Amino acid sequence: MPSHLFADRPAPQPPAHGAVDALIHRARQLRGDVAAVGRDAATGEDDPQARWQRALCDLAVQHLDDLDQHLGQLRAGPPARRSGARHAPADAPSADGPPPQRVGSAEWNLLTDEVSWSEELYEIFGRPPGSPPLSLDDLPSVLLPDDQAKLTAMVTGCLVDGRPMDGEFRIVLPDNRVRTLHMTGEPVLDAEGCTAAMWAVLRDVGELRRGEESVDRSRDAALRDGHHDTAPQDGATGRVSPGQTEETPATEPQGSVAPPWRGSLRLPPPGDRPGTLDIAAHHLPSASGGLIGGDWYDAMELPGGRTLLTVGDLTGHALPATSAMSLVLGALRGMALAGIEPGALMGHLDHLLESSMRSALGSALCCRYDSAGGVLSWAQAGHPPPLLFRDGTARQLPPPDGVLLGAGSQLAYEQEEVRLLPGDVLMLHTDGLTRRDDRGAGPERLLALAHRFAHARTAQECVRGVVEEFGGAERLDDACVLVARIRT
Repeated sequence: MPSHLFADRPAPQPPAHGAVDALIHRARQLRGDVAAVGRDAATGEDDPQARWQRALCDLAVQHLDDLDQHLGQLRAGPPARRSGARHAPADAPSADGPPPQRVGSAEWNLLTDEVSWSEELYEIFGRPPGSPPLSLDDLPSVLLPDDQAKLTAMVTGCLVDGRPMDGEFRIVLPDNRVRTLHMTGEPVLDAEGCTAAMWAVLRDVGELRRGEESVDRSRDAALRDGHHDTAPQDGATGRVSPGQTEETPATEPQGSVAPPWRGSLRLPPPGDRPGTLDIAAHHLPSASGGLIGGDWYDAMELPGGRTLLTVGDLTGHALPATSAMSLVLGALRGMALAGIEPGALMGHLDHLLESSMRSALGSALCCRYDSAGGVLSWAQAGHPPPLLFRDGTARQLPPPDGVLLGAGSQLAYEQEEVRLLPGDVLMLHTDGLTRRDDRGAGPERLLALAHRFAHARTAQECVRGVVEEFGGAERLDDACVLVARIRT
């Protein structure tokens, strides 16, 4: 689906009406045939097997009704899109108007904070046409609490890692009914490959899920009565279980969803000559296991045999932290590719967060390693400095001056350099790694890993040692650790 906000590429032309009309005719003819089979099955309502056949036919009819509606939208062309800031409210649909729409679309621009919803999406969410569309920060507020983490994980994977979205969640309508939506979408990249926007198609799948539940119940009844020789299929629908269906009060208990952490996992591969980097990283969740925080790690190959290494932590949780993180990581990567020094880069990030509508504070550590000379240039913004492990000893690198990002201090960020030797191990981490309680554990426990790191052959072995030491700790916050080992 092409972006509606970035029109620098040719939009695909709609298919010829004749071809779509033919598909609509065939879909409606098939629907009639399936409905006829369902009517024949209805003659044996007292037979559990007949009830199961009827439920399957009803479900197939619902799918074909959706197909008919989708083909009708395809024939009509791209939907009119609404932005609360630019369009006046439309007249409300009448009670005897067309049936409720089941498919709508949206696009969120990360650069301008513009949100664009189709008319159908307003109806799906039960919101008045012309009212402000929900931003990514506000979207979780209409979800059931147990589904908010799932949505956050989907959006994080899309914005930070550039992965397509595909999943379901439940929203609460203004009249307190619950509706299940299926969302698919992709990031929209700018010319430099950074995420600039995200589009999504959302579909009301409530009737389909109720039909699937009806099939499951009638199948189980048929099995109990001995009308089937086959065993039930493995697994449930995995969507909404009986008692948690559409149009039920939002106060009913729902199953929780624990999302995996999403971060940049495309670390540069290890080089095969001395002086190049072997890199590994890991995320450790907080003890609460709640919403995703603003911690990140990243590594990227730069031109001229250089490598970017960075970790950081932004304030907030869930979608606000995810949106701000994607903005910072995109800007950080772009400036690093442009050759901007770490100190100046931190200054630009500070200005970006200060002036962004997604106001946030954050700490960060930005390092650039040059394999040709073995020189590490680095700057920090209110963040723990890197730890250098060499020949069984360890020390913190003296930090250059730098304040928190987004504080608006207007102070310059200083930059330091250190020469790394083959066999050295450099560790970057966020402060949640050692902060277990109000007293804090400090960096001493990390420095105590020097002997273990001296015998490690890879960066992954070093990370494994960190996880074994700190993985069971009762952390108050998420934490990230990144290890870079200089190949010998």
